Amino acid sequence: MRADLVIRPAHDGDAAALAGIHVAARRAAPMPDPVHPDAVVHEHLARAIARAGSGDGGRGGHEVWVAQEARGRVVGYLRLDDAWLEDLYVHPAAAGAGVGSALLGLAQAARPAGFSLWVFESNAPARAFYARHGLVELERTDGSENEEQAPDVRMAWSGVDPVGYLRGLIDDVDEQLGRLLARRAALTAAVQPHKRSPGRDLARERAIAVAMAAHAPGLGVERLERIVHTVITESLAAAADGPPAEPGVGGA
Repeated sequence: MRADLVIRPAHDGDAAALAGIHVAARRAAPMPDPVHPDAVVHEHLARAIARAGSGDGGRGGHEVWVAQEARGRVVGYLRLDDAWLEDLYVHPAAAGAGVGSALLGLAQAARPAGFSLWVFESNAPARAFYARHGLVELERTDGSENEEQAPDVRMAWSGVDPVGYLRGLIDDVDEQLGRLLARRAALTAAVQPHKRSPGRDLARERAIAVAMAAHAPGLGVERLERIVHTVITESLAAAADGPPAEPGVGGA
């Protein structure tokens, strides 16, 4: 880390400086226009600092850290929330001087088990910066779930146990997937009596795959069509078999 740089927990008096860095850095980067006025950014960061605690950084939960030059100028900040890096911004005047690397190094030290972050797809310099420091791209979205409605990329630093960290993320997805498959199977069974003609509707299955590909472009329509076909096949089979027997009822 630069000898003239101090990284410390944020305090209440930093909110204005952090808001200024946030606004200036976003305007200088290839990012979508912000959706909130500057005053709202200031209020948001003031609340984040207050939540982080009384000067100890609130390690392990919500933390806000400040990068400050020895002469007193605040040039960057980092905000962590559990296993997420929420903000890492450096003032454009201090870009390329090691401030971002120092803040990211603190995040890696504070979260040895790993963390994720979202970066806009258009922000190629930020994506390259994170990649240089060992983060990998996990998924892309069409932006429909963020405020700016702009495509973004989830990146992650997988920590000291990459397999354990990534398997934890897989477990989270599998839990959601199990619930969705159960709902899909139930709906597939429910619609059958109301269909005008029995059998598969391959044109509809193709349309479903095309729609899903908008949210999962990495899989592509052809793969998704095969997945949809299998899901519907197994859902119909489960409906034909009926609900599973309760433990201790029937059977040998």
